[in-house]
Amino acid sequence: MRAAEERFWAKVNKTEGCWLWTAACTRTGYGHFWNGEKMQQAHRFSIELVTGVATAEHVDHTCHTPACVNPSHLRRVSRKQNMENRRGANATNKSGFRGVSKTNTPGLWQATVCHNGKQIHLGYFTDAEAAGEAAKSKRLELFTHNDADKNAA
Repeated sequence: MRAAEERFWAKVNKTEGCWLWTAACTRTGYGHFWNGEKMQQAHRFSIELVTGVATAEHVDHTCHTPACVNPSHLRRVSRKQNMENRRGANATNKSGFRGVSKTNTPGLWQATVCHNGKQIHLGYFTDAEAAGEAAKSKRLELFTHNDADKNAA
């Protein structure tokens, strides 16, 4: 394990903030590392090195930087908690606001939040920004790991 640990840290650029993985990355920016037995996500290997415990849970980047392997920027979370701390709208979203979609009625936007596997409809709005604020407000009310919205508030 010692040799793998040395190889691992040799591939990390440590700065005052994020510690960026400098070796192989996926197209979405997450680092990959051969730990001597199998290919593993670099951020998961990092948190396991520091805690000494293999993790079956999800690992959340509190900094929202996929290439970051700084253990102080990582936390073990459930899938639900990991999804709560997402930042921004999906790539296919036309409104630019998380939880906001265009309706079939011209000029109307719909706001929704997904919580505990259930879609919560928040209403229809005449502009995307108002719908975005409604969705953000509801996420702040319901989500426990919503650093992304809390820090933007």
